[in-house]
Amino acid sequence: MVVMMSEPSEESRRPRRVRRENERLERLAQLAEMGKLAAGLAHELKNPLSTLKLNLQLLQEDLAQLPHAEASRNRAATLWKVADRLSQTLDDFMRYAGRIELRRQRVELNTVVQDLVDFFLPQAQAAGVRIHTALAPEGPLCQLDVNFFKQAILNLILNAQQAMPKGGDMIIRTHMAKGLALLDISDTGVGIPKENLERIFEAYFTTKRGGTGLGLPTTRRIIEEHQGHIAVTSEPTRGTNFRIELPLAGVARAQAATDEG
Repeated sequence: MVVMMSEPSEESRRPRRVRRENERLERLAQLAEMGKLAAGLAHELKNPLSTLKLNLQLLQEDLAQLPHAEASRNRAATLWKVADRLSQTLDDFMRYAGRIELRRQRVELNTVVQDLVDFFLPQAQAAGVRIHTALAPEGPLCQLDVNFFKQAILNLILNAQQAMPKGGDMIIRTHMAKGLALLDISDTGVGIPKENLERIFEAYFTTKRGGTGLGLPTTRRIIEEHQGHIAVTSEPTRGTNFRIELPLAGVARAQAATDEG
């Protein structure tokens, strides 16, 4: 079963929109401050980490020439993996907290979604996942930074696939409401336990082995930088649905002008 979100009435949506907008602006302000600290952190750590990785690589090459050095080679390889993991974690943190400068263009949401589906389809088929699309005939137009937006949506598509380790169905749907383009990404996977549902957008919260816990928070940040909103519903063993709400192109321009003012 695919979990889908019901459509709220326009009357009930108004106060919720105001609350969401206040929360969005508050989060973006916090991230802007964090971004300043992140820039300093990256400067202090990135160069030493690169030096460490380079020297570990050279050490591995030296040890490869020595007989009876298997234990030392294994230790050096382990250290290199740890350093590489730290470097990747730092990169993930910078993507989450660093400064984002969107280069928006007027694009059709359906086109962006179809590009992602075409790109991901071979990987989905290899994992036994069937992708179904239901794209709005109106072709919603949005102001998007296509590269950042694709990064956010691809993360959701990957999560959907990983939630179906034995295969299943992924449904990607676009439609429109008043002033909004809606994008639903649903799966028939294992679902998210209730106790985790409210925490999945928290930085560093993860239930995946080896995960950084920054994928979904980064996705939410990118969506909110587009003046959008992301929400999730899920039922354990039955599936999960992520819904993204984006302002249509004319509304997005007006909102961006208000934010800059």
